[in-house]
Amino acid sequence: MKNKIFETMRAIAIFEGVKGAMVLLAGFGALAFLHRDLQAIADHIVRHSHLDPASRYPRIFLDAAAATNDTRILGLAAGAAAYSAVRFIEAYGLWYARPWAELFAAASGAMYMPFEIYSWLHRHHWHAALAFVLNLMVVTFMIYALIRRRKLVSGTNLK
Repeated sequence: MKNKIFETMRAIAIFEGVKGAMVLLAGFGALAFLHRDLQAIADHIVRHSHLDPASRYPRIFLDAAAATNDTRILGLAAGAAAYSAVRFIEAYGLWYARPWAELFAAASGAMYMPFEIYSWLHRHHWHAALAFVLNLMVVTFMIYALIRRRKLVSGTNLK
């Protein structure tokens, strides 16, 4: 049973590390747009995709590109770096089965659940449902691991 817990902990560590790496890559991707005319790039994308620039979604995209500046891009990249650092620290702790990482993983997973439930119920996005189910599995497992660790430390016999 201990090996199963250890293997699951390592799988979650890999999952968290991959999430951190993906966001870090996105942050570096955002930095590629520093000192660029984002409105011209967005206009080119919309026209190349044969979309009507006056319709709703292309207009939202074009307006967002027009409102984006270097400061905003740097803020996004910094946020991505901070999020990635948290995920990498969590992955490290889970990989080495640190008790603080189990608590941290349970808390950080639970923190996103209300937003995922809201998105799932109000927008009916399948990816929100998937994110909720994955987070629920991680949080449930981490709570189980914390309870098991506490019983082992206190000397309670586990069956």
